[in-house]
Amino acid sequence: MRKRKYYNDLFAEYPDLVTVKQFARMLGGVNEKTAQKLLRENKVKSFFIKTTYQIPKKYIIDYILSDSYQNYKEKLKAQV
Repeated sequence: MRKRKYYNDLFAEYPDLVTVKQFARMLGGVNEKTAQKLLRENKVKSFFIKTTYQIPKKYIIDYILSDSYQNYKEKLKAQV
């Protein structure tokens, strides 16, 4: 499993709070609806302010390093 520093460096260009569109890009270009589903299911901690999600970059890295994300990636590999 990759270390947090690797992802901090990889996502350095992103702001500390990202949008759903940016979040989707950070996950390798998944569909925005898929990114929203992950947020609705509370897989990634976020804030819903007025009509939009704001996701702290730290929480995205936490998700990527989690077992939940590893299982998600395995499902994608099986479908390819």
